Amino acid sequence: MARVPATGYPDATWTPETTAAPTAEDFARRRQVRPADPVATMGVRAVVNKIGLVRLSPGRHEQELKRDIEMVRRNFGGLRQVTVVNPKGGAGKTVAILLLAMTFGQKRGGYVLAWDNNETQGTLGMRAQQDFHSRTVRDMLRDLGQFQGAHGRVGDLSQYVRSQGEGMFDVLASDESATGGEMLTAAAFAEIREVVSRFYKLIFVDTGNNVRAQNWQASMDATDQLVVTMSARNDSAETAARMLDHLEQSGRQRLVRQAVTVVSMPPSRKEIDLPAIQEHFAARTRAVLLAPYERLIDSGEPIRYGGLSSATRDAWLKIAAAVAEGL
Repeated sequence: MARVPATGYPDATWTPETTAAPTAEDFARRRQVRPADPVATMGVRAVVNKIGLVRLSPGRHEQELKRDIEMVRRNFGGLRQVTVVNPKGGAGKTVAILLLAMTFGQKRGGYVLAWDNNETQGTLGMRAQQDFHSRTVRDMLRDLGQFQGAHGRVGDLSQYVRSQGEGMFDVLASDESATGGEMLTAAAFAEIREVVSRFYKLIFVDTGNNVRAQNWQASMDATDQLVVTMSARNDSAETAARMLDHLEQSGRQRLVRQAVTVVSMPPSRKEIDLPAIQEHFAARTRAVLLAPYERLIDSGEPIRYGGLSSATRDAWLKIAAAVAEGL
């Protein structure tokens, strides 16, 4: 009788004459076999591989991208909150929230929320893609009763969050009216977080400019990973540095040490003291990364994710990997 091949098993062959047939455990061991050597799929190396004359391994850039994607996709073991901070307006918080949420959403696949936790008026909803409704966190706070106990489904939540389509994440916008109502409290933050945590695995929280606000402090207490943003200007950097002083003085030294600093670059590097900014925050936080200038972002219009340059996408993947490392 002809032998039956046993492809993938540790033993080369199996025949009916052997004393024992292969088991499910034998079949499962095929996963332990050394994986095939990686093959380049990008750039000139990929073109050469397609021709078929030789098989080139991935270049340095492609290897780095793959490592960053693997880091972003790692299992965090439960709900995680990333909070983006700088009390100064124009420091890049909203852009960071949107691009981090986009990167994690596209590379991990959904269950990602970008939440504008400004105490009054915020801009996250203005810079995000628009949806079929314009409801905000205040509408959700008013209707929290429908989510109490076992009530509320993800379909109900879609009435309050705005889907970002190709971005693969949702946005919970703050009130876009400067006179919309009273400031959000710590209790309001906790109630909203309890609801959204049922539906999302990763929450990115945008913060306002008042470090003394109750909801600002509440967001700090719930933070797993802090991201400090700033433009490459001394005033933006100094405001961030003083905020880190405040966090350290209030007993949050570990949050500061594990923070990731993101410096948004201007169209020209002339007349900016970038080395001094990098040196200061490298001494205080875990990583300092640069976000390249992107004209599409600088326009102030809603961000079209498909229109972002490859340089911007790669840079924010690198930033996202640094954030993921702390989760």
